[in-house]
Amino acid sequence: MTAQPRHRRAKVAVIAETVPHRAMWLTGALLAVGAALVALPGRAQDATIITSHGYSTFGELKYPADFAHLDYVNPDAPKGGEISIWAQGTFDTMNPYSREGRGGALATSGYETLLTGTADEVGASYCLLCSSIEYPEDESWIIFHMRPEARFSDGTPVTAHDVVFSHNLLIEQGLPSYSEIAAYLVSDVEAIDDHTVKFTVAEGAPSSDAFGLAGGVPVWSKAWYEATGARLDEPRFDISPGSGPYMLDSYDVNRRITYRRNPDYWGEDLPINVGRGNFDVIRVEYFADTTAAFEGFKAGDFTFRQENSSINWATTYDFPALSNGWVIKAELPNGNLPAAVGMVFNLRREKFQDIRVRQAIALMYNFTWTNETLQYGLFDQRESFWQNADMAAQGVPEGRELALLQGLGDMIDPAILTEPVTVPHVSGSGQLDRANLRRAIDLMAEAGWVPGADGKLRKDGEVFTL
Repeated sequence: MTAQPRHRRAKVAVIAETVPHRAMWLTGALLAVGAALVALPGRAQDATIITSHGYSTFGELKYPADFAHLDYVNPDAPKGGEISIWAQGTFDTMNPYSREGRGGALATSGYETLLTGTADEVGASYCLLCSSIEYPEDESWIIFHMRPEARFSDGTPVTAHDVVFSHNLLIEQGLPSYSEIAAYLVSDVEAIDDHTVKFTVAEGAPSSDAFGLAGGVPVWSKAWYEATGARLDEPRFDISPGSGPYMLDSYDVNRRITYRRNPDYWGEDLPINVGRGNFDVIRVEYFADTTAAFEGFKAGDFTFRQENSSINWATTYDFPALSNGWVIKAELPNGNLPAAVGMVFNLRREKFQDIRVRQAIALMYNFTWTNETLQYGLFDQRESFWQNADMAAQGVPEGRELALLQGLGDMIDPAILTEPVTVPHVSGSGQLDRANLRRAIDLMAEAGWVPGADGKLRKDGEVFTL
């Protein structure tokens, strides 16, 4: 896969608000560990049990157990006001887990998970509905100790029984793809008591993935489902109470959805939530397409828009509301991992199995010219799948990384062991970089593809095509 450009900054335009701080939250996905090691007799014979406030797939957790708030929030952010955004298309259900229909925007935001991620770490999550976790060194199981103060929006407690019910409901009535993954990763879920739930990792399953699934289960009210007889796989507008900071306030099918902050939200003062969930109201306006949405934004139909088109950002933000200061246009630092965008080769095709062919094609992509000519200079060169993160490779491998790579033998390019991994696309301003072209032709020739009298590359009589 060849490197591709990434956004240097997120492009944002927003109508001036009475509350200038935008609420941000993440619902469970990957997990998250800075952990303490303790020996717990009786829990696992002669086993060391790890107790922690979170879990990390890569190394240590950034935040200690006693952190006050996340680094990127304003702990003194005022509460109140409204933010409005847009969504494309239509919706015909407020149950986003239905196998039929199209769920409303942000319909999952009212439900919480045992663990939640942050915006400044990769593969790390912290306790939300739980107060601590514990697991053995072999990670064969994980126990969540839940917060007894956690409440659904109807005032009823969130318990371990709700977690077990939600997990089983997803397996029985959720998408088949989820059921298959859950069965592969987790062999058993049990409520040890009202506030303690244990997930057992299936034999042979990767424990980090199993922990991620366990910590990312949206927790629903068992009592509500039993009282109403509702099914998870059915489209409906009647929804179960959630434990999150926002509740569904109103909706107008295919036009708008409004969520309102729960004034009695149980987790308001948790360190993981400080400085987040600041708006009283979140309104979602629906539009048929991006063009209609942009016209709606210019007319003031909604107040926050994130732009993902370089040509739009460079050429279309010149309307009166921007000129007179009603709209603020800003580029915000973007520390997120960029999406995996690039050329993906089908290695089942014989011609692409030769790495020299793939390298030659990659050499022919001129990032500098493309960015300056077609993308208004708004992109940076993509150097790594882990761009903006500490996991991005730097320099030549050494130490344990070098030892690991050396053990792979001819599975890797030996140049990786002695040369920094670089992307060749930063070249001249001309559309065709002749140095890269010569190198690409040489690589193709080494792979058996040579130019004929007509200039086309052939191998055994076959013309090279893409």
